[in-house]
Amino acid sequence: MPADPPSRPLAAPVERVEPASVEPVSPEPVPPPVPGSRAGPRGRPWARLAAILAVAPVLRLAVARYAVPPGAPDRTACPTCGTPLALDRPWPALGPAARCPACRSRVGAPPGTVEVAVLAALAVLVSAGGTPGERAALAWWLGWAVPLVFVDAAVHRLPDRLTWPAAVGVQALLGVAALAAAGPAPWLRAAAAGAGLALCFAATTLVLGRRGFGLGDAKLALGAGALLGWYGWPVLVLGVLVTFTLSALTSLALLLARRVRWSSHLPFGPFLVLGTVVTLLLVR
Repeated sequence: MPADPPSRPLAAPVERVEPASVEPVSPEPVPPPVPGSRAGPRGRPWARLAAILAVAPVLRLAVARYAVPPGAPDRTACPTCGTPLALDRPWPALGPAARCPACRSRVGAPPGTVEVAVLAALAVLVSAGGTPGERAALAWWLGWAVPLVFVDAAVHRLPDRLTWPAAVGVQALLGVAALAAAGPAPWLRAAAAGAGLALCFAATTLVLGRRGFGLGDAKLALGAGALLGWYGWPVLVLGVLVTFTLSALTSLALLLARRVRWSSHLPFGPFLVLGTVVTLLLVR
């Protein structure tokens, strides 16, 4: 009788390895944002609103006072009824409504426009960045540039009482920034750039007369050229190109819309301000 075949050995049992228990790690607590800081988004609208309420009446008063034809005295009262204009009275004329409380006629810049301009200036300061000295110089220049834009758009005039403080303050604050960290080279370049751009604008007035740029544009260029030249000569050239491009495109659009003629003279101050701001946002 044949022998039974040897039985095959059974496979060794596989031990079951229990997974190691991992203790959950609790996330570190994040401190709540401080109201009014950059981390606290709820504080930003209130800060911006407070800045607009504090600055806009002053800028509205400057527009109402200096938006007069060349050679005319500064406006100190409502042009319709003669109600005096000051920061303490009347509030409706210097607020967003821009209406005289006595006769309800419009005073100065159109309603709401100055407040929108102040909000845009604050957005530019936040986006541009830079050192505290650079931001202070830009903030100073924008504070004077806002009323200059409205005055030039209304009466084609850039008064000395607004252009000179803007230029001198920019040079002084850039000098502080140079002493703090940047050194003398950027400040000297900024001074040369502002003076050179102003001389170029003034030369067109001497050569072309009324067809050239006005002396007010040259004085406004002192501050604009300094801000652009602080970051280098290529930035100054870019700013000039952007400014003239914006002016040319706007003129062409108005010509096609038959809003102006070939002989019309557009104010150049708003384009110089806008071109400077756009260039600074591009290079920062």
